[in-house]
Amino acid sequence: MNSLNFRHLRYFWVVAKTGSMAKAAKQLHLTPQSISGQLAELENSLGLKLLARAGRNLELTETGRLVLKYADEIFSVGEDLLAAVKDQQQTKSLAFRVGIADSVSKSIAYRLIAPALQMSMPMRVVCREGQLSALVADLAVHRLDLIIADRPMPPNLSVRSYSHLLGQSPLAVFGTQLLIDKLSVSAFPAMLDRAPFLLPGEDFAVRVAINQWFDRHAIRPSIIGEFDDSALMKAFGQASAGFFAAPAAICKDVCQQYGVQQLGVVDGVTVQVFVITTERRIKHPAVLAMESVARLDMFQ
Repeated sequence: MNSLNFRHLRYFWVVAKTGSMAKAAKQLHLTPQSISGQLAELENSLGLKLLARAGRNLELTETGRLVLKYADEIFSVGEDLLAAVKDQQQTKSLAFRVGIADSVSKSIAYRLIAPALQMSMPMRVVCREGQLSALVADLAVHRLDLIIADRPMPPNLSVRSYSHLLGQSPLAVFGTQLLIDKLSVSAFPAMLDRAPFLLPGEDFAVRVAINQWFDRHAIRPSIIGEFDDSALMKAFGQASAGFFAAPAAICKDVCQQYGVQQLGVVDGVTVQVFVITTERRIKHPAVLAMESVARLDMFQ
């Protein structure tokens, strides 16, 4: 026997449950002769008898009882499968798989994705965070619908994709009152000279621009640490480990969440937010909602 014919097995299962070929035929909307022929094929394929005549009735052989036990489990699982599919259809939701580059502010990411949770159609958001190169690999094989990043698709990554600019914001510097009180100079940005500072990692698009801004203003801060994750950098800033930079567009959120104040704006440096997709034109309803909130609320 190379494979099991599940249709034949089901016919046997119904006959065994009803105890009669005639009753099984009525339930299956077939003729008794048709069922009898199918059962004979099943027995031939197994090489053993499953049913035996006992007067006018049918009785299970020892092999028949063993097969019935497995058939009960098989068709019980089948019923569970149908019930699960039916339940999923009743609560059907559209998966929205988002990759978020480590260099993107989590507050910005949340505010962009939040409209997807408010849509009329049920939406299940799946977020993946990591370095942009790793996320692009997932986008290429359609494990992600899009990536939120602080830069367009890097030219050295040979993946057919399209970068859509959602908006941009000036970069601002933040710090706790404890740090501010320790500064000897009150004017910004001179106050940052020799002050403890937390730099974003090399994967941040604004990293080079921040260093250039320091040079333009002859500022030499004391670099306490470098961070590939924007949320971790802000957590260190909350603990007064050093000053840090973040988009001015989320100034209120940063100040409330981390207990810091905005010292000033980094002139000439902006933070950009892109959506990277495999589609030239954005069609996903959740991405269209993201575009709307970015243009009307976040980046005015």
